[in-house]
Amino acid sequence: MDLWILLGIIGAIALFIVVIYNRLVVLRQNREQSFADIDVQLKQRFDLVPQLVETVKGYATHEKTVFEEVTNARAGIEKAGDTSERIHAENQLTKAMFSLYAVAENYPDLKASTNFQQLMAELSDIENKLAAARRFFNNATAELNTSIEQFPAVLIAGPLGFKKEEFFEIDDSRREAMDKAPDVNFGS
Repeated sequence: MDLWILLGIIGAIALFIVVIYNRLVVLRQNREQSFADIDVQLKQRFDLVPQLVETVKGYATHEKTVFEEVTNARAGIEKAGDTSERIHAENQLTKAMFSLYAVAENYPDLKASTNFQQLMAELSDIENKLAAARRFFNNATAELNTSIEQFPAVLIAGPLGFKKEEFFEIDDSRREAMDKAPDVNFGS
């Protein structure tokens, strides 16, 4: 009889661990899927950047440092490995893009270019989708982090390999660039 009670307790504990583990796995997968959604938007923006740079180059040939900054930031995205590195690289590209926008402000002919306006409209659409994807990612991250820290999951999350994850936040350099960015209106 005591053996059955002991087996029942062990079974209940095992079931408890399995339920918590499965919940944490689902939350981690939701976070990874939400980053994949960000990745889709980043890829679209990544593909649009060279067209935008080439368009601006046609008007602003002496702005070499800005073009190099954008090109280097874009290359950084290709080299980034894990989610944290990707977030940092994306922040660097966004900062470089603000510099490119500032250059465009100095060239009225460029702002009037139909091609430039079309590229900027596409970029604006991508940025809006990216902002929504970031919100979803940060919500998924918050839900995972909260679950990891709540009792009783906190007792088993660490030993099972779960840890608090990083949010997709604007870094200080990007925040500075946004504060300094001009009010850009490429419409006529």
